[in-house]
Amino acid sequence: MTIRQAQPADFERINAVIDEWWGWPVAHMVQRLFLDHFFATSLIAEEPGGALAGFVVGFHSPSVPDHAYIHFTGVAPEHRRAGLAHDLYNQFFAAARGAGCTTVRAITSPLNEVSIAFHRSVGFSVSEPIPDYDGPGLERVIFSREL
Repeated sequence: MTIRQAQPADFERINAVIDEWWGWPVAHMVQRLFLDHFFATSLIAEEPGGALAGFVVGFHSPSVPDHAYIHFTGVAPEHRRAGLAHDLYNQFFAAARGAGCTTVRAITSPLNEVSIAFHRSVGFSVSEPIPDYDGPGLERVIFSREL
């Protein structure tokens, strides 16, 4: 497995598989702008031969310079539970630390038990559910991890 910096052209590859990988429509949450403007801080994992195996879309906050944010992470179903997500996160953490970040944050729905368990396993704290965080009726939990 190879992990490399994302490129804007990776948007099409992610968009082509993301709904299938999740099992429900989520492509609307990873818009092209993330790969056009934050490709330098996002990561792509590829199998030998180049097939997409996983990704992290994230960035270093321009407004809170000591924070990094992971917007979306995906691992192909056949590569889950093999450490790839941990590897992607560790590489993201190292780059964020190198850029002067001291904290990484992310969010999810409190119903996303798999994401909550994963983030706990890599050292994130998890907030209590925050009502209306992303608008009326859109409750979220916040993940936070010191680097």
